[in-house]
Amino acid sequence: MIQQAFRDQSLSRVQVFQWHAQFKTSHTSVDNDEHTGRPTSCTTPETVAGIQEPICQDRYRTIQDIAEEVEIHYGTCQRVLTEELGMHCAAAKFLPRILTDDQKQQRVNICTELCQLASNDETFLSRVITGDESWVYGYEPETKQQSSQWKSPMSPRPKMARQVKSNVKNMIITFFDVKGIVHKEFVPKGQTVNFRFY
Repeated sequence: MIQQAFRDQSLSRVQVFQWHAQFKTSHTSVDNDEHTGRPTSCTTPETVAGIQEPICQDRYRTIQDIAEEVEIHYGTCQRVLTEELGMHCAAAKFLPRILTDDQKQQRVNICTELCQLASNDETFLSRVITGDESWVYGYEPETKQQSSQWKSPMSPRPKMARQVKSNVKNMIITFFDVKGIVHKEFVPKGQTVNFRFY
């Protein structure tokens, strides 16, 4: 029977010798004996509640911290958070600044006023001038479209070395309206672009 079990299953020699020792003591089956073992799942309602409470108090807690506090395995804690509680870790959205309630209301008022002006005056948008800043490098690299060329199936694919952006660069400020560029100006080297410069 031991030889049959060794042929039918990919067993290690240690397992076969252990079974051989058991067969000498009237053991007749190659199956494991019934044993209590640990429960198949640790996701009891008490465990879920124990994980939910600390994560609601501090949402910056890590899975490792919560698992150690509740005294469960890392994988179980992760499964409860994602599957049972439907949560996932999300990074904070980057904003230029966090506005106060007054600042938010002021922006709403300005946008409402601009919408009313645009609807009452057809020439309003043609009188709007906006601006933008951009870095201009010492050379203009060739675009992918400009470097494209026709080739036959047998000819090799054209190659082009990847260019590194030039260290020679200047900032340009451009103002434009609906018709095009109104004014452009290069910023002097070392000049900080702020409201005083504008």
